[in-house]
Amino acid sequence: MADDVLEHAHDHDHEGEQPHRHMVHRHRDVTGGTARATVFGVSDGLVSNVALILGVAAAASTRSSVLVAGVAGLLAGAASMAAGEYVSMKAQSELVERELEIERRSLERQPQAETQELAAIYRNRGLDAARAMEMAEAVMVDPEVALEVHAREELGVDPDETGNPVAAAVSSFVAFAIGALIPLFPWFFAEGNGAIVASAILGLVSAAAVGITLARFTERSAVRTAARQVGWAVAACATTWLIGSWLGAVV
Repeated sequence: MADDVLEHAHDHDHEGEQPHRHMVHRHRDVTGGTARATVFGVSDGLVSNVALILGVAAAASTRSSVLVAGVAGLLAGAASMAAGEYVSMKAQSELVERELEIERRSLERQPQAETQELAAIYRNRGLDAARAMEMAEAVMVDPEVALEVHAREELGVDPDETGNPVAAAVSSFVAFAIGALIPLFPWFFAEGNGAIVASAILGLVSAAAVGITLARFTERSAVRTAARQVGWAVAACATTWLIGSWLGAVV
């Protein structure tokens, strides 16, 4: 661990070089938010709109009613997802930036106290006092390295990876719209039982595809993940179909 921190500090002294060039293997970006927003956007758009479409079809199976409801669900859901993703990520980013600014000011005004604090962290991780202080002093030489290391150790965040709210919002909007469009597609060309069956099949197949894609990213069982996605889609569709059938009979 000591060598890693000192090497990290050394890397920042070489302008133009990549600070993480000695990484043994690469990791996917799991903190930025864009990939998460895309995956969940497709899944949410697919499940919510196929359930909405089948519910409306069960209540009033006219093609125009289903199209209006499906398009409205697509637009409203995509806008809501994008707004929610932007607001949540922006708030998180602003909170992190505030804490980083507090840490930056403390590093400027109380360098000795911050050095002692970092050395104490290293001692708690098993280093002897001399080696812990040596590491802390090496880190504190470069203000940017010091801020990054203190942010990681105290806040558990990377100052360079706070996420992009706009990118996450756009990804969420587009992904939700794509997911929501899939079960709506048959209703542009057909109606009645044929369109209902086509929507259900497209919805379930797409839910399975989302599950398989998630399994590839997470290296989990493709069958289990796909089955979980399909199960939730079936439950949502069954619920709205029953409610739609009941409303169609009583309204």
